[in-house]
Amino acid sequence: MASAVRIRILGVGMGPQHVTPEAAEALRSVDYVLAAEKTEDDRLLAVRRQIVDAHPGPRGAAELVALTDPPRDRSTGLTQDGYASAVADWHDARAAQYADVLRARGGTAAFLVWGDPSLYDSTIRIVEKVRALGVDADYDVIAGISAPQLLAARHRIVLHEVGRPVLITTGRRLQEAVAAGQDNIVAMLNPPTDRLDVTGLQDWTIWWGANLGAAGEKLVSGRLGSVLPAIAEARASAEADDGWVMDVFLLRRPR
Repeated sequence: MASAVRIRILGVGMGPQHVTPEAAEALRSVDYVLAAEKTEDDRLLAVRRQIVDAHPGPRGAAELVALTDPPRDRSTGLTQDGYASAVADWHDARAAQYADVLRARGGTAAFLVWGDPSLYDSTIRIVEKVRALGVDADYDVIAGISAPQLLAARHRIVLHEVGRPVLITTGRRLQEAVAAGQDNIVAMLNPPTDRLDVTGLQDWTIWWGANLGAAGEKLVSGRLGSVLPAIAEARASAEADDGWVMDVFLLRRPR
């Protein structure tokens, strides 16, 4: 039985070129990296492996320990409560998997988090669940470049107007944000465009990006009603190029 574990949660931005010196130094200190493997040909796992290999420690690159990702209910008809319950069950299953490995291996482990761990990522929550399962573990968090930051840089924009707020939410809750009076919205964790409810938003301006920092990066901007077909096409192209797709957008009401 292994003794106390140290866990390092490392934000790695959108890929190898965004790994900060602080994250690289932390990665060189770990014994192994835990990662969820979503498919047999998980190309995001391959990117994580590339990051690990680029920052070897004194004994060489850390071992990448890939665990088959537990299934999650992704039914399109889930209510908000149903969605939250499905995600909670998924997180519990992940935590149980990780706890088993951490108990067995001990040492210093890392999780490589796409973007920044503070923003629409649950690694910190899952590590807390691991601790609640009785794993004697301490952890730290290293910040990474987030998708909204890179979106703003790519489009050469500021995410908010002078003295005004920006709301960060999910595509699933876009209409909820609009109904609450929000008019400058960053949306993450977005569904395909045919499942994104943009009713009444055709005249809003959108700055959209997919797979930012990857070979298949795509950018589209303009009046939403005019560019929505281009976004759908670009999203499909990004997925075809990279084998995965993650998109983010800023949507702003016209003044």
